[in-house]
Amino acid sequence: MKLLVFLEHHGDSVTKASLGVLAKARLLGDAIGVVAGSGMRSAAQVVGGIVYVADDPRLEAPLPAPRVDVLAKLVRDESFDAVLFAQSVLASDVAAGLAARLDAGLNWDLVDVVEEDGRLVGKRPALADSVWVDAGWLSPVALAVFRSGTFDPAESDAATELRDVGVELEAHSLLAELVEAASEEGQSGPSIEEADVIVAGGRGLGGPENFTLIEQLAEALGGAVAATRAVVDAGWYPYATQVGQTGKTVSPKLYVAVGISGAIQHKVGMQGSGVIVAINKDPHAPIFDYADLGVVGDLHEIVPKLTELVRSRK
Repeated sequence: MKLLVFLEHHGDSVTKASLGVLAKARLLGDAIGVVAGSGMRSAAQVVGGIVYVADDPRLEAPLPAPRVDVLAKLVRDESFDAVLFAQSVLASDVAAGLAARLDAGLNWDLVDVVEEDGRLVGKRPALADSVWVDAGWLSPVALAVFRSGTFDPAESDAATELRDVGVELEAHSLLAELVEAASEEGQSGPSIEEADVIVAGGRGLGGPENFTLIEQLAEALGGAVAATRAVVDAGWYPYATQVGQTGKTVSPKLYVAVGISGAIQHKVGMQGSGVIVAINKDPHAPIFDYADLGVVGDLHEIVPKLTELVRSRK
């Protein structure tokens, strides 16, 4: 089975989620990554194995249509059986456009994929993530979008072999123009999808002003700040930081949950974390059922002391 993996990059780095999907694809068959952009050969060089590189100034802006042109040509010229994506705003747009271009089936929100009798079978959560259902494809080419953070990256033993791809863009793909790229003010440090350490806050904080405690601990640990849906809905913290069923799926090495009850909707977004630490005053909070370490007590006393201890150790 021949698989193509869309490797999204931010600046000079391929995203952790994309590298995770590539690692999974290599377990299934002949998997090759593709990077599309301008001046990003250095980003592709660290991937390992064969990597297609579409390097063109017209691909500098993170717009989906030109990338659809690149992927469609690769699929047709190299006869790929499937194209795999790590979920993001850009990847979802590219996947949808490619599905229309190739008249191919697209399954999204997948958390796993296996090969059965020579065909791919995707695994998709259903019924509030309480069960998994099988998802298949009837089209010759299968397109799959996986939840970000589902798979962990794995280093390749093979040396990187970059293969240049000729960029041929359709006229309509050049009609859109990126006028401005801006990031939200007040957000610093790694994104929650890329961070090895995440400190997340819930309604137990009592108010938005107390997120300072979360931010200080995250800074001391060199991690990112996350939030629950209840916090985001209340306007305490931006949606970009939401972890859970209707937010993002993360899998850091360390996840510190502060004032979070641990409802199933939040659990599905962070249960793949390496170590889960929960701080909550309610000893019966559901999060203690799956946390590796639980601390029962007043977070307003515990978190500042923990932050001070981390800073002194560093």
